[in-house]
Amino acid sequence: MIGPMTPPRLTPPRPTLVADAAIVLIAERGLRGLTHRAVDEEAGLPAGSTSNLARTRAALLELALTRIVERETEDYPVLMEDSPAAALTSAAARELLVEVGADLLYRALTSGRRLTLARMELALEATRRPELRAVYDRLGARFAGIGAALLAQCGSVDPTADARRLIRWCDGVLFNATAGSGHWHIPSPEELRDEVACYLAALLDWE
Repeated sequence: MIGPMTPPRLTPPRPTLVADAAIVLIAERGLRGLTHRAVDEEAGLPAGSTSNLARTRAALLELALTRIVERETEDYPVLMEDSPAAALTSAAARELLVEVGADLLYRALTSGRRLTLARMELALEATRRPELRAVYDRLGARFAGIGAALLAQCGSVDPTADARRLIRWCDGVLFNATAGSGHWHIPSPEELRDEVACYLAALLDWE
C-alpha cells in the first residue's frame, strides 16, 4: 500500500531568493561583501541571475530593504494598514501594543538578528545614498502611520509625535542589544514586555 505523498516544497520566487541571499551577505559581510556575483552564489542561482533582476547596486539594495520589512512584519496582522485593532478598546489596544512590541523586539534580537543587522547596515548606507534614503524613509513612514493609528486607539492625544517617540525608543533598544554597549545581554521576553509597558505608560499617561 502506498502511503500519502508528501507535497513538493515550492521554490520561492527568484526575487525572494535574491533578496534573502542579499540580506545574508549584508548581515555577515557588510555592504562591501555584497556583489551581484556573491548573491548568485549565496542563492545557488546561475551566474547573471541577480544582474538580470536588479541591474544596479541601488536596485539590489532596495530589493533587500523591502524584503527585510516584509519578513519583519509578515506574522503581525496588527501591522497591516487594514488592521482589526481599530475595533479595540483603549485598554485592549494598549495590551496588544505591549505584546506585539515586546515580541517584535525579541524576535529582532534573536531569530531575526540577521534582519536587524542588515537593516542597520542599510540605514547607514542610506545616509550616503539619496535613492536608498528615499526608500528607507518611505517604508519608515508606513510604520509610523500604523504606529500612530494604534497609539490613537490607546488614547494618545498626539499619536503622530508619540509614534515617532516609540520608534526612537525601539531603535535604541535594538542598537544597544545588537551593536551597542548592551550587546552581551539580550533581554528576555518578560523583560521586554515590562519595559515596553513601562515606556508606553510613561508616553501616554503623562499627557
